[in-house]
Amino acid sequence: MIRKLPFSMPAEQSLLGSVLIDPASLNEVADLLSSEDFYLSEHKQIYLAMHELFLANNQIDVVTLIDMLVKKGIYDKSGGEDYIRTLTEAVPDALNVKDYARIIKEKSILRQLIDAASEISEAAYSEQESVADILDHAENLIFNIAQGRDTKNFRHIKEVLGDVYGHLHELSTNKEGTQGTQTGFSALDRVLAGMGKSDLVLVGARPGMGKTSFVLNIGTNVAKMTKKTVCIFSLEMSADQLVSRVLSSEALVNSYSLRTGELEPDDWEKLAYAAGELAGCDILIDDSAGMTVTAMKAKLRRVKNLGMVVIDYLGLMTGDKHTDNRVQEVSEISRALKIMAKELMVPVVCCAQLSRGPESRTDKRPMLSDLRDSGAIEQDADSVIFLYRDEYYKTGEENQNTSIVEVIVAKNRHGSTKTVNMGWNGQFTKFVTIDNEQEAST
Repeated sequence: MIRKLPFSMPAEQSLLGSVLIDPASLNEVADLLSSEDFYLSEHKQIYLAMHELFLANNQIDVVTLIDMLVKKGIYDKSGGEDYIRTLTEAVPDALNVKDYARIIKEKSILRQLIDAASEISEAAYSEQESVADILDHAENLIFNIAQGRDTKNFRHIKEVLGDVYGHLHELSTNKEGTQGTQTGFSALDRVLAGMGKSDLVLVGARPGMGKTSFVLNIGTNVAKMTKKTVCIFSLEMSADQLVSRVLSSEALVNSYSLRTGELEPDDWEKLAYAAGELAGCDILIDDSAGMTVTAMKAKLRRVKNLGMVVIDYLGLMTGDKHTDNRVQEVSEISRALKIMAKELMVPVVCCAQLSRGPESRTDKRPMLSDLRDSGAIEQDADSVIFLYRDEYYKTGEENQNTSIVEVIVAKNRHGSTKTVNMGWNGQFTKFVTIDNEQEAST
């Protein structure tokens, strides 16, 4: 018995008819539907033509729509008009256009699920891939459908242009609401213009420069400001050590005192207040060793209201495919992290250890070529940030006093590359913005 794929002819006709009756109703469904959600090819082309007229600020009616479809070769000069007029008679008004869109979308999702199930079944029967790879692929397929992203189909530029126009309009009227995720450091945010939803941000430094503290400061700031969940994968430090460091930064209590327990009465008050604030933040910590990107992705998909991911650090991660070639393995990991950021639509901030290159130079400021194990890291990252403290090389140890840190934005896919001077307070493992700092171009 041949089963028919799910679709609703009345819903598709009624939605197109609603737009013809009231062109403004296209605004209500443009972000809910793409042309690929329609089952009939003819309806896909009609919906695309409506988008094209809308973007060109042309009136959408029977005459203009038929003219557009004739130009595109969908109809010939003598055909099509009767069917277009039939669409206008399918509904009395456009009041229920969102309901029609919901029905079309649901049928589209059912068809995508059928395709995904068929693909998963085919992969399982073939037995050509490992069970782990098949499971990960199956999870990706279902997750993409659940998130409303059909990875198998193209999107026409006309539809994407509509989204871009909408974002530009929102950006011009509400700049704060549409900027990327802010780090909480105003000087750095001016350079980065915020961290984009799918950005992979790499923070590199030599050991002892404070990169773990830097990303923890950013993660805490984001959790406080956005009220979203920040997930931290700590591959080097235990959860207890990590939280102690965060407490030191937030309470402004000496980190050494926290390790030794030599606390003053006012320290306990500061810690109690900071602990209360942090408890109200959605910060999730995973200190499992040797995590893979696949394992991270599986855990993150179950997190609600995800706002940002922090990984400390890249060098301790393991690839899904074990190989003796570490350069190749790190390349695959960095590529997978970028794909993860795109799939989850949140910024992923990852620490990276640098090679010993700076130690052999007179000017010890790090460069992109110092990224250890792989040049692919530089290519995959949207932003690369280096930390450099001149005092570290002068004293040979981590300075516990306040000093100047150069936060070097060496790569910025969304803007310029600059160096921002920030304050580092080693005893509290805390970075602070310096008022009226001078930013030097690099």
